[in-house]
Amino acid sequence: MSHGCRCSGRIIKGVLKYSIVVPFHNEEENVTALYDRVKHVMELVGETFELVFVDDGSRDRTYRLLEEIAAVDSRVLVIKLRRNFGQTSALAAGFDHAQGECILAMDGDLQHDPSEIPNFLAKLEEGYDVVSGWRAQRGDNLMMRRIPSMLANKIMAAFSGVAIHDFGTTFKAYRREVIQNIPLYGEMHRFIPALASWYGASICEIPISNPQRVAGKSHYGISRTFRVFFDLLTIRFLLRYMTRPLHFFGWIGAVGMLSGGAIGAWMILLKLITHQAVGGEHGPLLVLAAVLILGGIQMLGIGLLGELQVRHFHTANHRAPYAVDRILRLRSNEESMHL
Repeated sequence: MSHGCRCSGRIIKGVLKYSIVVPFHNEEENVTALYDRVKHVMELVGETFELVFVDDGSRDRTYRLLEEIAAVDSRVLVIKLRRNFGQTSALAAGFDHAQGECILAMDGDLQHDPSEIPNFLAKLEEGYDVVSGWRAQRGDNLMMRRIPSMLANKIMAAFSGVAIHDFGTTFKAYRREVIQNIPLYGEMHRFIPALASWYGASICEIPISNPQRVAGKSHYGISRTFRVFFDLLTIRFLLRYMTRPLHFFGWIGAVGMLSGGAIGAWMILLKLITHQAVGGEHGPLLVLAAVLILGGIQMLGIGLLGELQVRHFHTANHRAPYAVDRILRLRSNEESMHL
């Protein structure tokens, strides 16, 4: 089946075509406005859709407002997490509960313009698996946001091999079968295009506007850059050695063991030929040989087992990186008649 057929054509009864996933954290001033604008745009699109709103441990009136919206619109699914798990986990909760054939994610602070949603959906109709937004003209603070973001995006593109300009924005659209294959944890949501490329997904990028936040407080800071850096190292490892980790740890361990073994062999040979007290005359070199050998074994064992445990935790057991408190959805009249 072609890419275009998977997300276009006749919609089977009972199957949603689009899911719009939006995580919220203390966004009481933006919730209602975003709902109204997204609903208006999706109604103009003219296809079946749902709005999946995730409350990520908000401490203001965000969840109460989402409750009120879900009480009057059966197309709205509200997921309340037990605490603030972070944006990636909130998105994972939304993706796990979304029922649409195609899924679009966006922020809840109105810095993503809902009127641009049809542009993403059009690219999915063309056959792409992942459509990523690109904030070509950013209005953020130059030193605190734009320069660190530019450097991070260049490094991400080089490390991942995916030639897009903006990994950081949440404003992206995915085919359901692609996003369901990608485990999300940490700050991994920004690396979804890189992970999707490993699965052979086709990826494109479209320019989006980046309006200034009008209400509410930004949750981003310079500290996030350091967390992203460590996740980037993880992504680099996963993309290259996901199915062959021994090629990475084995190489480092082998270099250490071979170097230590070579030094040790030389010292044994020196002892046999010259009968020197190598322990006394070459003590530091003997210690170095032992450290290299033991270090190589530890790198091979501890590193490999550690990475395999991480992969097992997030994939084999299908353990979710979040805990749901409650889920709300108003039953439509048609659903009630069939009960």
